[in-house]
Amino acid sequence: MVFEWTNRLGWWRMAGESVLVAGGGGGGADFLNLTVAPPPPPGGLTVWLVGVLRAAVTDGRLPAGSRLPPTRVLAADLGVSRGLVVEAYRRLTDEGLLTARTRGGTTVARTSTTAAFATAIARPIGRVSTADSRGGGGPERPRSPAPLLPLASWRWRAVDLDLSPGVPDLAAFPRAAWLTAERAVLTGATGADLGYGDSRGHPRLRHELSGWLARTRGVRAAPDAVLVVAGVAQALALLAQTLRHRGHTATAVEDPGSRGARDELTHWGLTPVPVPVDGDGMDVDALTATGLEVAVLTPAHQFPTGVVLAPARRRALLDWATGGRLVIEDDYDAEHRYDLAPVPALQPGAPGHVAHTGSTSKTLAPGMRLGWLVPPPDLYDDLVAARHASDLGSPVLAQLTLAHLLASGAYDRHLRLVRTRQRRRRDAVLTALHQTLPAARVEGVAAGLHLLITLPKLNDTTDDTVLADGIRDAGVLVHPLSWHRVRPGPPGLVLGYAAHPPDRLTTAVHRIAAVVRRGTDEPVVDEESYGCHRDGGWTHWPARGAMIPMPGL
Repeated sequence: MVFEWTNRLGWWRMAGESVLVAGGGGGGADFLNLTVAPPPPPGGLTVWLVGVLRAAVTDGRLPAGSRLPPTRVLAADLGVSRGLVVEAYRRLTDEGLLTARTRGGTTVARTSTTAAFATAIARPIGRVSTADSRGGGGPERPRSPAPLLPLASWRWRAVDLDLSPGVPDLAAFPRAAWLTAERAVLTGATGADLGYGDSRGHPRLRHELSGWLARTRGVRAAPDAVLVVAGVAQALALLAQTLRHRGHTATAVEDPGSRGARDELTHWGLTPVPVPVDGDGMDVDALTATGLEVAVLTPAHQFPTGVVLAPARRRALLDWATGGRLVIEDDYDAEHRYDLAPVPALQPGAPGHVAHTGSTSKTLAPGMRLGWLVPPPDLYDDLVAARHASDLGSPVLAQLTLAHLLASGAYDRHLRLVRTRQRRRRDAVLTALHQTLPAARVEGVAAGLHLLITLPKLNDTTDDTVLADGIRDAGVLVHPLSWHRVRPGPPGLVLGYAAHPPDRLTTAVHRIAAVVRRGTDEPVVDEESYGCHRDGGWTHWPARGAMIPMPGL
């Protein structure tokens, strides 16, 4: 291996190679044989160090649990400032790859998304049928709608940036607060708490959920009217089984809408019947025309369009329901709002005709499998019986820990912190879109964890799966809108932004834009001005990049 001297400061270049190493400065580190050298790599030394460490985690050189050197030590070894190393560690912690603990050092996260992705690639993949995931994780690309979303033929390969919608910010999980709460729970737990529990859920959690749902969503339900479930997926499963036993064979669903929800309902014997969604939400006249008696909606933040059910539609839907029908209200993304006043739940308007369900999958982590269901009174006993027959009930320690977080206010504090993080990430995506795709129509910006992007130059015959294939080849995974449609409609891309920090999201959008421009002859943006379609409260983006909210929209 040949090195050539490049300057008097002691920097070296590997001759014939594009990778630079250093023979001077800090002398290099034994850790991963890291060295640094000028000229600065593209993006600067922080970006370089983040990339090197991320690659080491991804390819297995740093397995889960591996301890990284203290920032002071690594900085001295590399001859760089400690602040540079601290910032690199922070970015990777934000991505969920590292875990930092006081006096415990920095280690590779045991639940990192990269490790989970590598495991998924290594094993055969079967069908996924869950409303909580809403397609998160990159399923197979079907060329036409099918009853279930198959995964086996998807050609899995590592992507640099997974922007699947429905993937939350796992790095934001409140580990310290959870640990504190769980210790308190274990200290006070009785023998009875650890035995076979109530299939409805632990009384303490149902009590706290009753109060929290009333405070934050306006839901009217006594603790004995709340059923603890393992996420919205199980809520839909229990409702589908109960309704099937009562003679129902079909239910109305939003179109476009959650593919995972449709799959869940289909699995349990209810045929999903698509009802159009427009800028005001589900078309209630079209719903009435189906003659169905059950409808599943995401009224607070519709998936995938991001629209909020308009007031007139809410009234019409509740009128429809009180005629002896049932609305299943999936309170999807209700907690994640940025430029939108809180939208009350539907349940208070017709508690005898609305089954309200939600979960902690997007606020804490989907792996917690914690959710709630507040059904009409006449369905409650049958749902409890179905829950008991299914799995007896949810794990008690997780229930009690969540109850502690709710009672102490720690859960609400966590939501505020996460909301701030997600606003920054959303803004990074919008800024990058402003810089790269000026003609893009972006929907759902005021709330949620994903955006819907459509482009005027994509006509209705464009296959958005082909576009998504090209984007995947560029190292970014997004969902084509057609995955979530039943009936034909305009093409688009559904992009989740929760799982990555702003700098990585900016990189992803630039890659997406490059692929889109190749396919549509879309020009590079003129950064002097940018007109944004009015959606979710935004109407214009001035030259300096500031967003101007429109109150009341």
